[in-house]
Amino acid sequence: MNKKHIVVLTGAGISAESGLKTFRDSDGLWMGYNIEEVATPRAFAKNPALVLDFYNMRRKEVAKALPNKAHTGLADLQNKYKVTIITQNIDDLHERGGSQQVIHLHGEIFKMHSIANPSKILEIREDIKVGDLGEDGTQLRPHIVWFEEPVPMIEYAAQIMSTAEIFVLIGTSLQVYPAAGLIHYTALYIPKYIIDKKIPAISNLPNLHLIEKTATEGISELLRILL
Repeated sequence: MNKKHIVVLTGAGISAESGLKTFRDSDGLWMGYNIEEVATPRAFAKNPALVLDFYNMRRKEVAKALPNKAHTGLADLQNKYKVTIITQNIDDLHERGGSQQVIHLHGEIFKMHSIANPSKILEIREDIKVGDLGEDGTQLRPHIVWFEEPVPMIEYAAQIMSTAEIFVLIGTSLQVYPAAGLIHYTALYIPKYIIDKKIPAISNLPNLHLIEKTATEGISELLRILL
C-alpha cells in the first residue's frame, strides 16, 4: 500500500524550544545584531569578519542544541506516512531528530562554499575565518541564503508542495518570502494543519485545522490525530 505524502513546512518556532533564538521574537534583533549587519551580501562585502563571526557563533549554538519532541515527533510520522520536510531553518535538528527527507530552503550552517563557486558545497564544523579560501582562491562563506539573495531551492520546494496529500505548517509566521508563499502551492482540498503559538493570517484557505500551541505541544496533538 502506498503511504500518503505529508509535506511539512517548518520555521524558527520549531527550533526555539531547543534553545535556538528567533529574530522576530526580539524586536528585530537577531542574537543582538541587526539583520542588515550580518545577513546580507552587502554586509559581507562591508565587514566579512563580523558576518563570519556571527555565523561561527550560530554554528556553535546549533552544535550544542538537541532535537526536541517536535523534531522527533515528525520523524515518528515516517512509520505510517511518506514525509518530506521543507524547512526555513539552517540547523540540522530535523536530521538529528530522525527525519530522512529534509529540504533546507535557506541553506545549512554546517556547510560552506566559496564566493565564486556556490555549487561546490563543503562541510564545516569549525570556524570560517577571513582568509580561508576555496580551491578557486576566493573567500569561503557560510552556505546560507542571505536576505536579498535568490532562494535556489524554492522551485523544487513548490513542486514538492503540489504533491502533498496532507500539509503541516509549524513554527513560522509566514512573513519571510518567497517561503511564505509555498502554502499556496498545496491542493485546495487537502487537510492543512497549522501549528503555532500565534496562528498566522491564512484563514482564507480551506480545510484548515488550527492548533494554537507550541511546536512540541502541537506535534503531540497532531500525532494523536494522524497516527
